Amino acid sequence: MPKALREICDEHGIVLIFDEVQCGFARTGTLFATEQLGVEPDLMTAAKSLAGGYPISAVIGRADIMDAPQVGGLGGTYSGNPLACAAALAVMEVIEEENLLERSIEIGDTIASFLKGLNLSSIGHIRHKGAMLAFELIDSEGKPDAAAAANLKAKAFEQGLLLASCGMYGNAIRVMVPLTVEDEVLQEGLDIIKDIPCSLIVIECHKI
Repeated sequence: MPKALREICDEHGIVLIFDEVQCGFARTGTLFATEQLGVEPDLMTAAKSLAGGYPISAVIGRADIMDAPQVGGLGGTYSGNPLACAAALAVMEVIEEENLLERSIEIGDTIASFLKGLNLSSIGHIRHKGAMLAFELIDSEGKPDAAAAANLKAKAFEQGLLLASCGMYGNAIRVMVPLTVEDEVLQEGLDIIKDIPCSLIVIECHKI
């Protein structure tokens, strides 16, 4: 799909933009998820992990596009905030010094293996790239079960674990723990999921 999009954009003179706001900066096991697609976009958006949660965003792109606006033609009240830029530089250092690209892959594999090993009753499709992971809850007929997802979130919250649901049917649980999470803390969260009474069976697990 990404290569087909690149071909269509090239053929018709369309700017190809990749959104790396959530998946960028080591979340998927590479600095940018784009690196795993074999396609180079014209522009990329970035934020969130760029400065470890400190408010900052960025647009990265081809020089001819980035240099197109006239001087002063593109900006904002808080553009170039020195504190935010310093935070972003510090994050880049931490990613390199603490090997967070490798850590991201390790976290994702650990969680996926844990979910598969539960062998309980309605966890369906598990998908992940690095530490960006989601798993779907399904009913006895294999259909999306949003109620089960809501129930799991509520019970986890009661025990101090925050989970987020997502997906077209609201039946997927999104897991995006900090890449700096300690093994003990990660295991504590997984144990909470394990101890929640439910009848969930893992049907399928594979990396996308």
